[in-house]
Amino acid sequence: MLSCCDYCDAGESCFEIKTEDESIDVAESSRDAKSHPLACRPSDERFATIKCLDEPIRVCSKPKSFSCARCEKSFSSQRILRRHMNIHSCRFKCCQCGKCFRSNAALTTHIRIHSGEKPFECSVCEKRFTTARNLIVHSRIHSGEKPYKCSNCGKCFRENSKLTAHRRIHSGEKPFECSVCGKRSTTAGDLTKHRRIHSGEKPYKCGECGKCFRENSNLTSHRRIHSGEKPFECSVCGKRFTQARCLRTHSRIHSGEKPFKCQVCHKSFSQHCQLTSHTRVHTGDKPYNCSLCNKSFSQISILLRHKRRIHSDRRPYHCPFCGKLFKITDNLMQHVRVHAATKEFSCRHCSESFRWHIQLKLHLLKSHDEGTFFTCHVCLKKFSRKDHLEEHIQRHEGVKPYICDGCQKCFCTSGELRRHQVVHSDVKKFCCGFCGKDFKRPRGVKEHYRRCRDVVEFDYML
Repeated sequence: MLSCCDYCDAGESCFEIKTEDESIDVAESSRDAKSHPLACRPSDERFATIKCLDEPIRVCSKPKSFSCARCEKSFSSQRILRRHMNIHSCRFKCCQCGKCFRSNAALTTHIRIHSGEKPFECSVCEKRFTTARNLIVHSRIHSGEKPYKCSNCGKCFRENSKLTAHRRIHSGEKPFECSVCGKRSTTAGDLTKHRRIHSGEKPYKCGECGKCFRENSNLTSHRRIHSGEKPFECSVCGKRFTQARCLRTHSRIHSGEKPFKCQVCHKSFSQHCQLTSHTRVHTGDKPYNCSLCNKSFSQISILLRHKRRIHSDRRPYHCPFCGKLFKITDNLMQHVRVHAATKEFSCRHCSESFRWHIQLKLHLLKSHDEGTFFTCHVCLKKFSRKDHLEEHIQRHEGVKPYICDGCQKCFCTSGELRRHQVVHSDVKKFCCGFCGKDFKRPRGVKEHYRRCRDVVEFDYML
């Protein structure tokens, strides 16, 4: 029986189970052959079970003096190099995706990705896995075992590979470099995933809807959309999630934990992505560029929002009261308040109430002298919002950064540009709530609405 060593990369012939018929010098061996039948050939150390394959590295530290001429990867023996060359010669090739492997055992494990076969089952939760190793690592979730400890910070891990990647946080080492863009990664797995961005490869396909993914974990999460499965439950409020990552992020709402700290202003965040976005406030970095107007943004979500609002004519959200169409849900929600009788923003100094927060803010400034006005240094006009002041100053300076694609006319604000673009567009986003007639401008629908309402009321009286 043969198995694989993950540490010396020796493949199936590295670990070998000895039979009882073979003669073993017990005096020279530190472990009994019957109770420890697995032997590592590079080191001659013996192990009791296949779990040795996932235990901390003990030996297998031979110098890697045999290099592959095609990819420059190095190995500790010529035999291991010959096995590696099977990848380049495509001796063991997947007939479904064309990927090549160094051994038939590795190919067999890979084929389970396509077939969905998971022959190894957890005895506690009945979750199934494609390899015995994955089952061993998973079992530590139930046992709580984390045998791999970082000597720098004391953090423990269930897998040795996680500890190795974690140590590089302390050392700053990123040994894996992308040959296309030069980006460096801490693990080979991260580099493989990154390369798929350039190649466009998405090898993991959903059997129900055909959608493809770059990572198997993304496919697993996607499948739960079809099944409705939410296996991760919050122990505090009972809310369920499709991913463990989402549960960990949610649990910080209850604990108040904010483990991600800004090194500049020491502000803390509950999510790493929030910290990444925040640091761009200090650096001024705006890595996301609009391909249509070359405007830059600090977050991809803001870029997508910009494209929907400025460059897209699609208006999928409509008002149920008047039929007006909107590009984003935020604008629709604000618009619906026009029809609602409620005024949710109340002044704490008097009985006045307002539909909009900006109306309350302006009321506090004018009536109760609460807050700060933004004053124009040219004409001393006061504004309740800083962006309104900035737009006003542009008028003094004659700056008109917004250009119409149809006629090259320039405008001070994006709102003025949008109102002007109606001239060139056939889109009629305003609709009469009585007869359904469409209009380009709100002024037209308002005038029509009054006439149409009088006609409908008169017909009703008849």
